[in-house]
Amino acid sequence: MPKTLKKLISPLNIFIFLILTLALFVRVYRIEALLGFYYDQGRDALVIWDFWKNGKLFLIGPTTGIEGVFRGPWYYWLIAPFYILGNGNPETPSVFLSLTTVLAIFLSYRLAKNLGGIWAGITALVVGSFSLYLVYASRWLSNPTPMLAISMIFVYSLFWVLEGKKWAWVLAAFMAGMAMQFGSAAEVFYFLGIVALAVYLFFRDRKKMPNLKIVILSALGLGITFAPQILFDLRHQGILRGTISRFLFTEDSFKLSFWEIAKIRFPLYYDVFFSKLFQSMTTAKAFFAATFGLLLFYKGKAIAKDKRFVVLGILLASPVIGMLFFQGNYGNVYDYYFTGYYLIFVVLFASVLGIASKHFWGKAIILIFLTLFLKDNLPTLRNYIVSGVDGPTTIAFGNEKQALDWIYQDAKGRDFNIDVYVPPVIPYAYDYLFKWYGGSRLGREPLREKQISLLYTLYEVDPPHPERLEVWLKRQATIGMVEEEAAFGGIVVQRRKRI
Repeated sequence: MPKTLKKLISPLNIFIFLILTLALFVRVYRIEALLGFYYDQGRDALVIWDFWKNGKLFLIGPTTGIEGVFRGPWYYWLIAPFYILGNGNPETPSVFLSLTTVLAIFLSYRLAKNLGGIWAGITALVVGSFSLYLVYASRWLSNPTPMLAISMIFVYSLFWVLEGKKWAWVLAAFMAGMAMQFGSAAEVFYFLGIVALAVYLFFRDRKKMPNLKIVILSALGLGITFAPQILFDLRHQGILRGTISRFLFTEDSFKLSFWEIAKIRFPLYYDVFFSKLFQSMTTAKAFFAATFGLLLFYKGKAIAKDKRFVVLGILLASPVIGMLFFQGNYGNVYDYYFTGYYLIFVVLFASVLGIASKHFWGKAIILIFLTLFLKDNLPTLRNYIVSGVDGPTTIAFGNEKQALDWIYQDAKGRDFNIDVYVPPVIPYAYDYLFKWYGGSRLGREPLREKQISLLYTLYEVDPPHPERLEVWLKRQATIGMVEEEAAFGGIVVQRRKRI
């Protein structure tokens, strides 16, 4: 057997392939039932549908958490071919996004292995593959999901800079720009990481600094990522510039009330990162957080000598410190704002444990960690991917389609009107489902312009605000009389006769 082939099918590579295959499986299994298809997903799908069916071009993408500030169209451009390939089915782009997260896991394995050895690589591989919350993030049909892969490519680019590959500056700038197009908030601090690395190299190793040509190419690469938004802004009299300026300078989005915010943010940071290791074992979470900190202290000198660890430290410290001053979006900071840092943390955590694996006790720590990690995550992960969609508050792609099937079967080919209530108020998800599933697959869309006698009402349960649903139902009672109804999990459909 040739040496190359023998190396390719080594036991280690077979193990890695099996783990990655399982990682993909838990990300796409029963996607046709469990896919979350809600407000954002419906809004995005409608934009792509208009482009695909009506040729309506777009220069901006999904909104950010900041009112009036939009990302570029890169996310739409990324998933549009898969919507078209799937003939409008959201499952197809969802599977594609899951594939990008499996690529990210493989890259995290390689990075951790290079930093901390094979034990570090296996730790990163297993955590990335089977962490419950990382699987949730990987099954999300939304713009932050590609950040898992973007973050790993970004880290690679900075490591290549450290190796003296100057073209990697261009890749780093481009990926930082892309992070702003896919990320949710904290990815803006990727630029701080680039600046910190540049300052570090300026004083320590100037040969690796970019020359004028590389600076120009990097600026061009970064400019390309923002070009659609710039063009949109120019065509709309500076609407984006005005909103961003207002957010930064007149709405006190960044304040210096450091200690007040620190009391809130540091517990959030702890939960954001260490929940990716243990989702329910609070004692294990605390123990391995302490172990991680002690190993950083104990192995600090050896770690600090490796510039790659310094880069990872800078990347993680940047959002941790920077977000202490962020008070925009009404002061709200959510877990998914840090999607672009999930795997960076996993790589650092695994690599620090991997360095300790040179000792017998270090290997024992890793084995204990992996045992507890799998014990905590696998049962819940299994329950999630085999769960039904008939729970009293369950809203998922599976029972959304069941609700539409009931309406179309009940209508028996007749024209009908539809009224929809969903908690976010705007029923983009059902607007798209009636257009794609109803129109393209079942042959008929609801009448929108003309009111007729046959009316169907569809509503989702709203546990946080049942009073809003009650008001809506009272209004519907003045419009039509219920003749028949059916429930599919947290979705209720009714056939009404218009009064």
